[in-house]
Amino acid sequence: MMKIGIYQFDPSWGKKEVNLNKIKGKLSRHPDVDIWVLPELATTGYQIPSQEAINELAEPFPTGDTGKQLRNLSNELEAGIIIGVAEKEGGNIYNSSVVFENGRYIGNYRKVHLYYEEKKYFKPGKMSPPVLNIKDVKVGLMICFDWIFPETARTLAIKGAQLLAHPANLVLPYCQDAMLTRSIENKVFTATANRI
Repeated sequence: MMKIGIYQFDPSWGKKEVNLNKIKGKLSRHPDVDIWVLPELATTGYQIPSQEAINELAEPFPTGDTGKQLRNLSNELEAGIIIGVAEKEGGNIYNSSVVFENGRYIGNYRKVHLYYEEKKYFKPGKMSPPVLNIKDVKVGLMICFDWIFPETARTLAIKGAQLLAHPANLVLPYCQDAMLTRSIENKVFTATANRI
């Protein structure tokens, strides 16, 4: 039987080591979990004060320090980890989900549907959300506001997703019900990890 863990917490703005230590502490207490889903921007925090601030916190993945720590954690736990991060590539910053499994980096998704002020700080992703094999499960990646567009979940289901992993920082009150609807519409499981 597959066990999915959803770790919801309140990431501290700008304190990557504090957030990573919280994540390591919590996940390490549950060694029987196969796949973990964590919130959007879980390593940096979400309340962005300026472009300069997020530029300083963003990292390349998987080569940055945060990527290395997450890769090591997934190896120690022999688990998959899906987590929201601020990803830097070249001169661009993306609101991304990155995925590690058993010590390997297996992919990412850059948020396409940026919400409200996110558009000031991040470039939108250009690729369709992927479906990745994690622990022999086909997992579709989406991030927060992607929930409002039925096409996102439908695209992932058509690609064969069995589970939709959904790091989030929910602002609108409708998402929880909408994600149940996405499950029913597409005959898939969903795992939303919210910032609390």
